[in-house]
Amino acid sequence: MDLPAEKALLRALHDEHPDDRGLPLILPNAWDAVSARVLVDAGFAAIATASAAVSASLGYGDGEAAPYAEMFAAAGRVTRAVDVPVSVDAEAGYGLPPAELADRLREAGAAGCNLEDTAHGAPGAGRVLADVTAQAERIAALRDADRELFINARVDVYATGALPGASDAERLEEAVGRARAYVDAGADGVFVISVSDEKAIAELADRIPAPLNVLYRPGMPSLARLGELGVRRVTFGPGLQRATLTLLAGLAGRLHTGETPDL
Repeated sequence: MDLPAEKALLRALHDEHPDDRGLPLILPNAWDAVSARVLVDAGFAAIATASAAVSASLGYGDGEAAPYAEMFAAAGRVTRAVDVPVSVDAEAGYGLPPAELADRLREAGAAGCNLEDTAHGAPGAGRVLADVTAQAERIAALRDADRELFINARVDVYATGALPGASDAERLEEAVGRARAYVDAGADGVFVISVSDEKAIAELADRIPAPLNVLYRPGMPSLARLGELGVRRVTFGPGLQRATLTLLAGLAGRLHTGETPDL
């Protein structure tokens, strides 16, 4: 499948969900070529990458700590390994001009991307949210640079360290306001990361005029319930990688004690 067809398919998959089971579009997150193949072999029609998982596999921390050239190279290895659309986590865009970001995503074979509104600064500065107007302008420029790319605008107001002291109501209004600004600028979907309260999720889904993506974490409502609440897309961030590494750590511990492994 060529890249224009993959972009069209990724867009169509958002339009077709919830599916006949009532489930949102489930995009599991890969971190390298072999994990991508495992996910596609399981039957998924599209997958995503997770920046935290990819950067960890490269030996770096999350939050644009890895060189962007290495991140895009890793994304390219994922897209070349599978014949389904891949949405690439581009973090906050690595400070690249939108036209260059679009070019690098295209070269990597990305059918879509996440673009977050955390402004990465000096280590220890805490989470700082990007200016809404500036972020909307960045999304608009990326939209102009690639009309078919599925832009999933990430809203980080529920992330740890964002909006310290804000009430639940203030956080919700800030999320809706940012989401609407990003959709008006050309975003195709909105990813409100770290929100877990059912009432908040339902209100976000109702008030944001684009498919809502949430991050699944332990303790969240079930996938079916998320579909009932209006969620259109569910991703898992580095969760699948962490579960895999937990399994590996258990095997490594048994090997170290001299136990014969059941592989």
